[in-house]
Amino acid sequence: MIYFDNASTGGFKPNAVIESASTVIKYLSANPNRSGHRKALVGMETIHNTRTLIAKHFNCSSDRVIFTKNCTESLNTAILGSLKVGGHVITTVYEHNSVLRPLTALKNKGLITLDIVSPHGQTDLVSAIKEKICDKTYMIVLNAVSNVTGIMLPVQKVGELAKKHNLLFVVDGAQAGGHIDLDMKLNNISMLALAGHKGLYGIMGSGVLLLDDSIDLEPLTYGGTGTESDNLCQPTFYPERLESGTLNLPAISSLYEGMNYLVPNQTNFATHLTGMTKFLIDGLKKISKVSVYSIPNPCGIVAFAIKGIESGVVADILNRDYDIAVRGGLHCAPLMHKYLRTFEHGLVRASLAVQNSSHELSFFIKSISEIASR
Repeated sequence: MIYFDNASTGGFKPNAVIESASTVIKYLSANPNRSGHRKALVGMETIHNTRTLIAKHFNCSSDRVIFTKNCTESLNTAILGSLKVGGHVITTVYEHNSVLRPLTALKNKGLITLDIVSPHGQTDLVSAIKEKICDKTYMIVLNAVSNVTGIMLPVQKVGELAKKHNLLFVVDGAQAGGHIDLDMKLNNISMLALAGHKGLYGIMGSGVLLLDDSIDLEPLTYGGTGTESDNLCQPTFYPERLESGTLNLPAISSLYEGMNYLVPNQTNFATHLTGMTKFLIDGLKKISKVSVYSIPNPCGIVAFAIKGIESGVVADILNRDYDIAVRGGLHCAPLMHKYLRTFEHGLVRASLAVQNSSHELSFFIKSISEIASR
């Protein structure tokens, strides 16, 4: 199969990633942070090394690297854990439901007021956010990269705006992590949520939440941490405060190897993916009845529609007749599709990895041409 669904989950895993997760399952069936025997200590060291590597790459303190099961859990922890009852939150139409749903739940319960902004014209998102800041505003939540079109949002400028007004700044890095630079200190990010199984080359179950040193969150889960076992209250120190229960050591171990694979190559990978998306976009634009909604980007995302054919139908045809994996529909981002006026039929999203070949890109363009001419 030609796998063009990397924005959902990375299809390519380096051998070291696979071997690392497999080795943990086979030989390290022990609970880190609980026991003091050799297997448990090796697990603890693996977790520590992974925290250190992630902290260095995204520029935060290693004890502020929180492991979760996915980016959605990370975002929920950030949003719900920092709730300020009666406060005001600003987010955008670009967001994924992992942001929109927890914020809407808080709004519907009367716990917060919420503004969801669109850019003025086509570009000025920062001024749209700035206009909504009021005395009760305490948080801005922003997607670094749209999972629908691959457009990169102004993280740096919004971070500066948040710092100026002393606001929490939560960034959804699900699609951005591993593709573009995200420096927590440089970008004034309070909390950064990451999906380890996408651009970071880890396996499923390797979510991460990064916190600035000033952040203190209410836990969503309470329980055993292997520390302060005599205390019936949750620990106040990090990362244990937000990591109750047994951690997913195979996933964390895989993320360590994935990061080691990515870090020295990220710049070259981003350049290559930008070229690949340009090649695909240019080819699709030449096809009658095809409308493209992406510009060349380092995250490998190309969204398009074929006039007169539902996006889900196109995805089904590609799967059935051409053995190509893409994603159709609304991509868990309904407001983005309303903004693009593609809500009724959705879009086809081809999301590439640097391991995809030029032959696969050419075959894809040919396949779309055939489908559009039916």
